[in-house]
Amino acid sequence: MREEEIKKAIQQKDKDFSYSINNEGDYRDTWRIFRIMSEFVEGYQFLSQFKNEVTILGSARLHHDNKYSLVAYDLGKLLAENDFTVITGGGPGIMEAGNHGAYDGGGESIGINIQLPFEQRVNQYVKKSTGFYYFFTRKVMLTSPANAFVFFPGGYGTMDEFFEIVDLMDMNKMQRVPIVLVGKEFWQPLIDFLRQKAVPIGSVLPSVIDSWHLVETAEEAYQFIKNTKDREVESELSPHHFQNGQKLDWKIFRIMAEMVDGFEFLTGIKNSVNVLGTKNITTESEYYQVAYRVGQRLAKEGFSVVSGGGPGTMEAVSRGAFEIGGQSIGINIKYGYKERKNAYLTKAIGFQFPYIRKLIITSPATAFVFLPGGFGTLHQLFEVLVLIQTKKMEPMPVLLYNHKYWEPLLAFIKEVMVHKLGTVNDEDDEFYQIVDSEDHLLDAIKTFHQKREDLLEMLKSRDKDEGGE
Repeated sequence: MREEEIKKAIQQKDKDFSYSINNEGDYRDTWRIFRIMSEFVEGYQFLSQFKNEVTILGSARLHHDNKYSLVAYDLGKLLAENDFTVITGGGPGIMEAGNHGAYDGGGESIGINIQLPFEQRVNQYVKKSTGFYYFFTRKVMLTSPANAFVFFPGGYGTMDEFFEIVDLMDMNKMQRVPIVLVGKEFWQPLIDFLRQKAVPIGSVLPSVIDSWHLVETAEEAYQFIKNTKDREVESELSPHHFQNGQKLDWKIFRIMAEMVDGFEFLTGIKNSVNVLGTKNITTESEYYQVAYRVGQRLAKEGFSVVSGGGPGTMEAVSRGAFEIGGQSIGINIKYGYKERKNAYLTKAIGFQFPYIRKLIITSPATAFVFLPGGFGTLHQLFEVLVLIQTKKMEPMPVLLYNHKYWEPLLAFIKEVMVHKLGTVNDEDDEFYQIVDSEDHLLDAIKTFHQKREDLLEMLKSRDKDEGGE
């Protein structure tokens, strides 16, 4: 992590970083809570007017004459001509192509945009749009109403959206709808990684991968979408579950209550490290033992250990911290009225809404450790990368443990995303490190924290001197 980047992030975090806190660990920012809630209310009201929605996702960096942009245009037009509403992120590249096709097809062409520190324009083919400051509220709106999802080649953002959606379906927090993947050259290496690495450790079921539709053309994609129509949805994310007629349903207050409880829970937590990985390992697993020792060592160094609070990797790292008297924090998900908690937590909280839980589990982190895992782990990984990439989160260590597991994924990023299609820049490929030893992992975290503390002291001293003049 370059010193100048850390310094700039610390100086600007109150202005730019929606996932940052002050140095005392205070999360009680009332205006932030109201701003988030206003985005939910306005977003759901906006979406409630549409029907037969299909969400098209993919890179903003692909040129309009790229072969995938041409397919996106054809699909958008085909959908519009058959009374589907096309929803995209509203920006350039694949999004613009999909909106262009829908526009020319005479259908609804919708843009769900994000406000970035650098300009993100709404493309000219969007007929109706709404914008968001927070990535997680925008993603809820992109995913809530869809009767199908079509994923084109993309970068970190597309990967974040893809793994979040398949994870929500896997957790039964979202209704199962068609997942269509356009472009074998892009998606096959990722599918191979999941089959060869995630399936053997039990974190992904082969039947889930088999349910996705890998296609090359708009006509092929449409065949898996054409029979999907609006229905009574089961998803907690649905705008139709958020409103009764023209009036807001009581769910708005449940969302707000979870957010307030979550920020209250986090207040006072400092120097936290998030450790993520599969829930599907036993105490005999190599990765369980690694997570256990990492939890111990982090706690000995005075770090708060944060996990999802459940079994497997989460239990291991919690147990390691707990057994030496460290702070072991669990931020878990509720299934109905049940919480999935391990027995080694010193502090825990559960959430019914996955997007609120995601905000709370991400907010306190000053470093992330990713052990081998499946959809949930990959979703968190790519979300962190896209937040750092778009300056919604200050730079911090993102450490992937075990070359043997992660190397095929990293090869996919370098060879396909960076070099072949250009959906990720070379410098964006430097946001993470891969490590094979616990010593290296701890050294990277400690070095970053010491550098950050030194910079904070320097800035405090400078502010004090300037204030005294």
